[in-house]
Amino acid sequence: MVGLRRYELTAMIYILEDDASILKLVEYTLSSNGYEVMGFDRPSMFLKAISERKPELVLLDIMLPEMSGLDVLKRIRRERKYDDVIVIMLTAKSSEYDKVLGLDLGSDDYIAKPFGMMELLARIKAALRRRERGVSHDEGKLSYGPVILDSRAHVVTVDGHEIQMTLKEYSLLKLLMENEGICLSRDSILNTVWGYAFDGENRTVDVHVRRIREKLGNHGTMIQTVAGVGYRFKYEAQQ
Repeated sequence: MVGLRRYELTAMIYILEDDASILKLVEYTLSSNGYEVMGFDRPSMFLKAISERKPELVLLDIMLPEMSGLDVLKRIRRERKYDDVIVIMLTAKSSEYDKVLGLDLGSDDYIAKPFGMMELLARIKAALRRRERGVSHDEGKLSYGPVILDSRAHVVTVDGHEIQMTLKEYSLLKLLMENEGICLSRDSILNTVWGYAFDGENRTVDVHVRRIREKLGNHGTMIQTVAGVGYRFKYEAQQ
């Protein structure tokens, strides 16, 4: 546990996984690295617990009894109070559809089974570092016409109406708006917002950009695709 920071030591992590051997191994690994951990093998138990105490991060398997992990994710993202809860999906390695659907429904990231404990720890630490920085960073407003991002209130408004965003969506939009007019590569976006390098196959950035565009409505065109490179936020006053 040498070198763990305060927010890593105090973070509460929930694990919803019905494979007893995986659940036990992940619980042991995380608790031995200084995290508070609660494991569940049934969605009903998990949903009861999250209603009583909100965790910082959730590891969510897709294949579950009672209901699928995707249905659990829908229920989490339906409530605004869970917007800042990081959700990492545990997916089958070959299931591209589940990965993209999970991102579409509001997961922040995914990790494919089988995965190593060191990789899992690295992903969790990167996600929590980004969460901590997001809470304390910048107290101003970024305003481009009808799109306003208020860092102090952690709120995004479009045409005067507040829109609901997950933590990763907010962080990605903020990064693009802070660099208005500048093309950011997928590699740099993934490293900045998610804390790990682009592997050439990861759809995370693209799916999050698509979701943000949908939420910005008619103003989604402010996020431009730069073919073969990445994305930029571009505001033109006549829009």
